[in-house]
Order: sequence, then C-alpha cells, then structure tokens
Amino acid sequence: MPISAPPSPGHTPVRADSPVRPAPVAAPPPAPRLRPADREVLWLYLLTRVAVWTTAYCTRWLFPASGDARVPAPVLAPFEHWDWGHFLNIARDGYFPEGPGEGDNREAFFPGLPLVLRAVHVLIPHWTVAGLLVSLVAGAVAAVALARIAELHLPGSRAGRRAALFLLVSPCAVFLAAGYSEALFLALALPAWLAARRQRWLLASVLAAGATTVRISGLFLAAALVVLFLTTPTTPPTRRDEGTSGKRDAAWLVLPGLPALLYFWYLYGRTGDPMAWKHAQERGWYRHFRAPWEAWSQTWHEAFDRTQATGYAAQFQADLLAMVLGLLLLGVLLVRRRWPEAVYLALTLWALGTSYWYMSVARSTLLWWPLWVGLAVWSVRRRWVAIAYLCLVAPLSTVLAITFMSGRWAG
Repeated sequence: MPISAPPSPGHTPVRADSPVRPAPVAAPPPAPRLRPADREVLWLYLLTRVAVWTTAYCTRWLFPASGDARVPAPVLAPFEHWDWGHFLNIARDGYFPEGPGEGDNREAFFPGLPLVLRAVHVLIPHWTVAGLLVSLVAGAVAAVALARIAELHLPGSRAGRRAALFLLVSPCAVFLAAGYSEALFLALALPAWLAARRQRWLLASVLAAGATTVRISGLFLAAALVVLFLTTPTTPPTRRDEGTSGKRDAAWLVLPGLPALLYFWYLYGRTGDPMAWKHAQERGWYRHFRAPWEAWSQTWHEAFDRTQATGYAAQFQADLLAMVLGLLLLGVLLVRRRWPEAVYLALTLWALGTSYWYMSVARSTLLWWPLWVGLAVWSVRRRWVAIAYLCLVAPLSTVLAITFMSGRWAG
C-alpha cells in the first residue's frame, strides 16, 4: 500500500470527490496616477513656464511703458492687463457693487474663475499671485489631459507629448499663463472629454458642468458630449452587469447646462434680464449679432483699410487668419466623420463669427483641442511638420507674449 506524503503545514487536503477550484489570482497592482509619459509632459510644461516667466522679466526692463523709464515695472505687472482686471473685480467686489446697470460690463464673464480665485485668495493674500497659481495648476492638468487624448488616436507614439508641446508654444499661449479663463476651462473640459471617450459619463458630465461655469464654451462642449454619446457603440456587457443603463448615462448629460441656467437666473434676479451677460458683451465688445459674411467683411475692413491703429489692425488680421484655420479644421473633421469634435468647433466658430466684428478668435484656438491632436498625429506621421510648426510659431509666440506683457495688446 503506497504511503502518501504528509501534508505541508497550513495545507488543507482535497478530497477526491470534491470539486477542484482554481487558485485565486492576485489582482494587478493599481496603475500609477502619473505615468512616465505624464511626467515628461509636466517637465515640458515646467520648461515652457520658465520661458514665459523669463520673457515677463525681460519685458519689464526692455519694454517699459515710458521710453525714458529708469525703474522697471513691478514684478507681476506683465500679467495684470486686460481681462484680468475684470476677473479680479468680480472675485473681490462681486458683479454689481454699484447696483445693476452700473459699472464695467463685468457680467459678461462667467463666475467660475472668480469663484476659484476668491477661494484661493483665502490662502494666497496677493490677488495676482493667486490668479497665476490657478492658471499654473490648471495648465498642468490641461497639458496632461490633452496628451492622453492624443494618445487615444495613436497609442504608443509620441503624439501625446507633441500635442502638449504644440499647445504650450502656440502663438496665444501666454494667456494660459496669465490670470485668464483659458487654462481653467481646459483643465475641466479636456478631462471631461477624456472621461467621455472612456464612457465614464457621470464624471464627464460633472467636469463639463465645471467648464460651463468658466466659459459659455462649456455648452458647446456639452453638445459635443451628447453627439459622442449618441455615436458611441453600445455599452459593453461588463458595464451592464454593473447596473449602469444607457438611460441613466444619458440623463447625466443634462448636468453641464445647469451652471449656465443658474447664472442666467442670478442675472435675472439682479437685473431682470437673464441675458444680461450677452447684452454686456454687446455694450463692451460690440458682439451684436451679424450675418457671418457681414462679420467677415467688417473685420476685413478694420484689418486692412487703415481705419484702426496698427496694433488693433494686427489683431483683426490674426482673427481673420484664425477663422480661416478654424474653417479648414472643421472641414477636415467633417470629412473624417469626427462628428462630436465637429459640433464643438462649429458652435464655437458660429459664436465667434456672427458678431459685429471678430474678436478673440485667435485666443480661442487654445480651446480647439482637435487642432492640437490633429497636428500631433500629423507630425508623428510626417516628421517635417513638427519642425515647420515650431519654426513658424516660435517667433509669433514670443512677439505676442511681449505685446501682451508690455500692455500693448490690441493697440
């Protein structure tokens, strides 16, 4: 009779008639929140921030407001121009410190950035430093999110890092470093898009709602999310087993519209006009509705017929060029049947291209993530694209940064 070996300590013998169960498989360790590719993007982001701050330092000395100045402007003065004053006034004093109908049309700006700025100011007493810190952190989040979106198009390539680089050195990139709303909007909108591409609709809707608090463009993003939801293949079985239904996912897509409705309701309570933000834009920035061809004609007139100072004329020329670029990009998206991105861009171009004249179209390119993703993918497939892009935009970025920091933007 054979003698069986004694069981090892801690081992439970298995009867011959008992069912054999597979040994449990250890769960893989959780993926790090920051991957090596993300760290590369953040290093790239930090280097570009150093370049922006170096430009700001030099601008204080080389481009003073007065040609015979003996003392440079204050350290933070290069970042305290134009729209920053509106965001600061809202965060510090609210929308109507002098009562409805009075003031500087600050209700044209949505409350997201002022609310964040006021919260950060609790810890950072200096308002400008608080605004720069918000943009610094938000810009880092946006750069990483953009890189991850680009990687969805060409996994395993350098498309993600290229997309982040192209955005960070783009001609209007200085506005990502200043206390403006572009960086914060992208920090919410790009992760929202990334979450939607992964079919995490609740997270996408919450982030898109945050983006709507910052800019009206959040509603354009919400429309794109709806189209993405409608064109996304059926939810895989594993998601159905978790109890997530398509109807529930669709219901979340209502969330991005709520912040805008709340802001309109607030304006109605204070002014009796739920569209006070739009009327403020008309009073302060001539954003009256015009047919697209009329807006183009008026902008062309201001850009080339010598009716404006050269600084303003140059801005109109840049906006015309940006509109052409946007229309070309829209055509590419339609040909490639990228319907959600096409909806976002089409709504953006319609909003910008139907006012008395073009304004801030060039700045708006910062928010066109399909542009940066498309350029990145193209540059991976055609090496000369990256070199050509950098040679073209590097001088433009430097000139426009100096123009903004010296207070000479738009004339």
